[in-house]
Parts: sequence; structure tokens; C-alpha cells
Amino acid sequence: MINIDRLDHLVLTVRDIESTCNFYNRVLGMQVVIFGERRKALAFGQQKINLHQIGEEFEPKANKPTPGSADLCLIVQEPLSDIEQHLRFCGVEIISGPIERTGAMGAIASLYINDPDLNLIELSVYL
Repeated sequence: MINIDRLDHLVLTVRDIESTCNFYNRVLGMQVVIFGERRKALAFGQQKINLHQIGEEFEPKANKPTPGSADLCLIVQEPLSDIEQHLRFCGVEIISGPIERTGAMGAIASLYINDPDLNLIELSVYL
């Protein structure tokens, strides 16, 4: 049996790496990091999101890497009312929420937004 500890990183395939980096840094406060041969990633907490430019993916890669196909839930530290105010200040449309959902460890309240590639981003707090 394998005992998984945590998710280290995931990969998003995007149309424009610079636009993606700007959004995730400006709106979500993620740090843009450069690694390897000028690859870019978005770091937060103890995780990161590696970025692949559509048509220029690194091997090995998913079978059908596609911008806009991800649905990510990110746990935030601030109250959702503060997050909502920040998103409005940044000019980001809230698609839905706050709404109650179920996270990996129990009940959460969530706001939903889209990133530049229309990936669904769920910003959540545990209740």
C-alpha cells in the first residue's frame, strides 16, 4: 500500500504564462518563481502550480493538456467577506458564493471566480 502525504504541485496548461502569473500574483497573492530552464510556477504555502504554455508543454505531460480545464479549491486564511472585497477591488467577477460546500476535512464556505483561461477557482474557508 502507498500512503500519500500531500499534494506537492500540479500543472496548469495556459494560453499566456505572463497573464496567468500576473493574475495569480496580483489577485491571489501567489509568488511567481522561476526554476529549471526558465520555467515558471506559482508558489503558495508548501505547494506550487507549475505552468505549461499550450503547445510548448514539458514531457511527460497529461494526455490532453487544455487551458481552462482545471477546477481548483484553495483554502484561504482571511474571512470570505475580506476576500470578496479584495476581488471586487481587483475587478474580478465572483461567479458564485459564498456558498457552503464540503472540503477534504469538512464543511467549507466558498466563493468562485475564473482565472484568465477560465479555470474555475474556488476560494474557501473551513466552517
